Amino acid sequence: MTRLWRRCVSAVVIAALAPAATAQSVSPKPPVAEEVFKNVQVLKGIPVGEFMDTMGFFSASLGSNCVHCHVDESLTHWEKFAEDVPRKRVARQMIQMVNALNKANFGGARVVTCYSCHHGDVRPESVPSLLSQYSLPVEDPNKVEIVPGAPPGPSADEILDKYIKALGDPQRLTSFIAKGTYEGYDTYEQKVPLEIFAKTPNQRAVIVHTQSGDTTTTFDGRSGWVAAVDKPVTLLTLSPGGETDGARLEASLSFAAYIKNSLNAWRVGFPLTAINDRPVQIVQGTGAGGTRVKLYFDVESSLLVRSLRYTNTAVGLVPTQIDYSDYREVSGVRMPFHWVVTWTDGQATIDLSDVQANVPIDPDRFARPAPAVVRQIKVVPSGTTR
Repeated sequence: MTRLWRRCVSAVVIAALAPAATAQSVSPKPPVAEEVFKNVQVLKGIPVGEFMDTMGFFSASLGSNCVHCHVDESLTHWEKFAEDVPRKRVARQMIQMVNALNKANFGGARVVTCYSCHHGDVRPESVPSLLSQYSLPVEDPNKVEIVPGAPPGPSADEILDKYIKALGDPQRLTSFIAKGTYEGYDTYEQKVPLEIFAKTPNQRAVIVHTQSGDTTTTFDGRSGWVAAVDKPVTLLTLSPGGETDGARLEASLSFAAYIKNSLNAWRVGFPLTAINDRPVQIVQGTGAGGTRVKLYFDVESSLLVRSLRYTNTAVGLVPTQIDYSDYREVSGVRMPFHWVVTWTDGQATIDLSDVQANVPIDPDRFARPAPAVVRQIKVVPSGTTR
């Protein structure tokens, strides 16, 4: 159902929103939800990016897509999303109920969320599941947390040093330009060209050449922007906190030599877990904006196989997971050529085909990009585009 949520949002924005969004596209700061969307009553005062993440949180919690809570006509007419329907009114009541519950019982901490009761189903379960009770549980490595009083293991420095050593000589890599393909819901699950520009210590630009126009994400070391054809605003400044922390992390992870400076308050003490049946060690750090990040390292190879960060929203934490594999040597440094990015309202696969190391890059590559220009496309019944 998450796939349907992402697909319908992309289709609506590309088909109907772009002309209306242009007026918002040059805002020097992130616009808040009620400045872009109509009939926002409860989720006021939060940035547009957080608002969209909140919609993704609802989707993940209920296992539903857009038209579960919005009218069917929303898929072809963006303004229809503003119409009130019974489920939207219930959703507002649920937000207020959960907020009151947390305030009265947990000091305002967001302990109870939509997901606490719904767990991916439209209706909360009131009867215990015997199948779940007597079946072997499947361990989710993302849910593994630090165990107080656990026997001491390798320190964060030791794990990170092994990772740096496993890559070769990261100091030799100061910049790179990469080309490859991107495949996601915003490209109708078709592969499209991708370009990445990166420079030490934490500058990065990613350009995805979608069928509907270019989507560009940049981070200049302090601030970030996204000019996207499938967003409700064609140019957004990344908001402080989770969005900026995420951009900074992805830029920093491009250069392992600087990994220790990419996060603060490093912690270990997680029990051993596995990803794809391979044991991994977890190191946790905190971004400058307070974002909690987990890094997963393969025990045998010491290579980074997953990063997981938690972005705060008005209704709960949204996880963003990036899995790394297919490490290859570039100028004496091993780099992952295959990434899978997964979040609550989408999933994308990136495959690199060519990487040029230590090449000069124009600083303007990392500056605020121009607003995205949406190109109208025709989707034929077979699912192909033209």
